Amino acid sequence: MDNTDNTDHSQQLAEQIAEAAASGRALCIQGGNSKAFYGRLPQGEPLSVAAHRGVVSYDPTELVITARAGTPLKELVATLRAENQMLPFEPPGYGENATLGGSIACNFSGPRRAYAGAARDFVLGTRVINGRGEQLRFGGEVMKNVAGYDASRLMCGALGTLGLILEVSLKVLPLPEAQASLVFELDPASALARMQALARQPWPLSASCYLDGRLHLRLSGTAGGVSAARQKLGGELLADDEGFWAAIREHHDGFFAEPAPLWRISLDAAAPPLPLAGESIYEWGGALRWLRGEQDMQALRALAQQYGGHATLFRHGASREHVFQPLSPGLLALHRQLKQAFDPVGILNPGRLYSEF
Repeated sequence: MDNTDNTDHSQQLAEQIAEAAASGRALCIQGGNSKAFYGRLPQGEPLSVAAHRGVVSYDPTELVITARAGTPLKELVATLRAENQMLPFEPPGYGENATLGGSIACNFSGPRRAYAGAARDFVLGTRVINGRGEQLRFGGEVMKNVAGYDASRLMCGALGTLGLILEVSLKVLPLPEAQASLVFELDPASALARMQALARQPWPLSASCYLDGRLHLRLSGTAGGVSAARQKLGGELLADDEGFWAAIREHHDGFFAEPAPLWRISLDAAAPPLPLAGESIYEWGGALRWLRGEQDMQALRALAQQYGGHATLFRHGASREHVFQPLSPGLLALHRQLKQAFDPVGILNPGRLYSEF
């Protein structure tokens, strides 16, 4: 465990941001740069936090870990695994250089998200530098009810537009005692219906994925619970359980290797198969749908909105201009107010989310 005091480095980062704010110079925050593909085109002078790494504190008995933003994600996962624990939201890295800070800034969660919770659900506290160069601390290292806005979770998904993340405190969980995955041959509508029906029952589901005409269900929990569920649900046992879910999580499956645009569609899980051209993968009990191929952007987003969701251009074709679903006037005004409060000069990752801020 690395408990090296990084106070000087934190201060150096704060001074760099304060100097940039004074001159109105835009900064592009980078860790391992494994998420550079995501969002609108990065702008500004690179500001690296890769050297700001290491575990600050970890007590396995308390199920809480605090680590610096530049800590490689794979090292954090290995540290937890050595204590038979895990990050419950199963974050994808999308590259060997992935860092904790980048994962939290993107609010990325993996196959377990629908059954355990999203990244933001496990963030207990953060230490950040705002656009004035001020170091701020939000939250702590315990789950508790607090008055006011939870600014720690506000950093999740902000893509660094509100502040540079220095440290994150996370709730962790024990690794499951047993795990197995089952496979069923089904058509899309039947697969969605099956996922929705199982979600309402007390089975130890930890992941679901439908691709190539096959529904994959992962069971995680006690040995007895997993065994009972296997016997009751039937299906074919998936041989390479770990390999399959890693390929889905990290987008190593052949579906994601195609150069065509990749859309990430979030919907009400009860939504039926959508009438869209192109190949799809369903995850999270039907609430997450990956769509590959060229699409009419406005028509796709209108359809997603019709079913209670939105569509993100996750990996791009020729353009990175309209990556995220347009905000309503009210939400746009709220985003602008938050940006003004945290980064009044507008120097932190400008335009990474929307062109307006």
